[in-house]
This record gives sequence, structure tokens and C-alpha cells, in this order.
Amino acid sequence: MTDSITIIDEDKVIDVVLIAGRILLESGAETYRVEDTMTRIAASFGLDDTYSFVTSTAIIFSLNNRTNTRLIRIRERTTDLEKIALTNSLSRKISSNQLSIDEAKSELIHLHHASLQFSSVTKFFAAAIACGFFLFMFGGVINDFFFAILAGAGAFLTFDFVQRYIQIKFFSEFISAAVVIMIAATFSKFGLTENQDIITIAGVMPLVPGILITNAIRDLMAGELLAGMSRGVEAALTSFAIGAGVAIVLLIF
Repeated sequence: MTDSITIIDEDKVIDVVLIAGRILLESGAETYRVEDTMTRIAASFGLDDTYSFVTSTAIIFSLNNRTNTRLIRIRERTTDLEKIALTNSLSRKISSNQLSIDEAKSELIHLHHASLQFSSVTKFFAAAIACGFFLFMFGGVINDFFFAILAGAGAFLTFDFVQRYIQIKFFSEFISAAVVIMIAATFSKFGLTENQDIITIAGVMPLVPGILITNAIRDLMAGELLAGMSRGVEAALTSFAIGAGVAIVLLIF
């Protein structure tokens, strides 16, 4: 790497930095991890004086002593730990000069478009079975095991269906939680279940924003106050949606 970097080289470096940041943020990485990775990649290609600002919905990257500043919007976020791990691995290869700019950009573009998520069928069965075992964790009995699985399956299918058409997580979580309590309350009224409350708690567990809460706390501890507070508010809104869905159905029943 030479000391003088052309404008074209700078643009390539910024492309690589922003793609890496976008993959991490869309995959559920903490804000400080995204900013640190972007800074390290830029420094590895000779851009030491850089500035990155990351929130839950946007990434700003700037060359402080130049006018080259870019912003990208993040509209979709999920949890994909495999993509986070692969991006970190590529970042380490870049830092150790094992990849050129063009190679890094190609690898990151491929990773960004890759679909590494489990299939919907696999996630469906995983969510349903997990809810069954959550029942035992909260002190449920084996007679309610099938109903907890049914509630979890109903919540997953409802969330997936509603999210496709409404694309507002609050309503998807609200309706999914309502479906869980409706299943639990219906079978409870027929006398087929022993503990409606535990079935409900087990059924909504896949909806609980555990990773979001963890990342919010880690961001706050790392000094990323804005990102930490925004993620905390998002987690609180999700919790409110779940609680409201359950409460309204209980009032009706």
C-alpha cells in the first residue's frame, strides 16, 4: 500500500467499509462492533483519519480531512450470527493484508447477497419444539407440552404471515401474542390444559427480544448512548406489543 491513495482507491475503500458495516448492522451486530470493524478495515487500506457514525437505521462514514462522506439507510434488521462471524473473519484477513481491495469487495458483496438463514420449515419446527421445552423451564407439566408446541407454532406462523403483508413488527408481534393466548385460553376452557399462564409464557418466548436487549445494554456499556437507547426503546416496544396482545385477549375471554 503506497502512501498516496487516489480518489478511485478511496472510493473502493469506502465501498468495502460500508458493505461490511451494512452486513454487520443488518445481521444484528452491536453498534460499537460495526464502527470498530469499519475503522479497522479503512485503516488497513491506508485511510487512518476516518469517522464512522452508526445508529440502528443508518450508517455515516466520512474521511475527516476530505469531503468524501457517505450515508446509507438500514431498513431491514435480523439476527444472523453466521454473517457476523464471516464478516469479522474477512475483516481480520483484510487487517493482515491477505486480501486486496477488489478481493475484499467481491467477498463482501457475495456475503451480503448470500442467504445463510435456515429454511422457514426448519425455523418453524425449531420455534415450536423450543416452546415445548420452555414450558418445562418455567415449571410446566408434561400434559401441557403439546399445547405449548401448538402455541409456539401458531405464533411463528402468524408472525411470518403478518410480517409479509404489513411489514410493521409491532403489529406482527401483537397479533402473534394474541394467537398464543387464544390457543392457551381455548384449550384451558375445554379443560385440556393444566396451566394456561405457563403455556402462554412458553409460547411467546420466540417473540421476546432477548438479543436486542443484550445488544442495547452492551452498546450502553460501550458508550454508544444513542444506539443503546434506540435499541432499548425498540425492545421495550416489542415487549409492550407482546403484553398488549395477551392482555386484550384475556379481557375478551
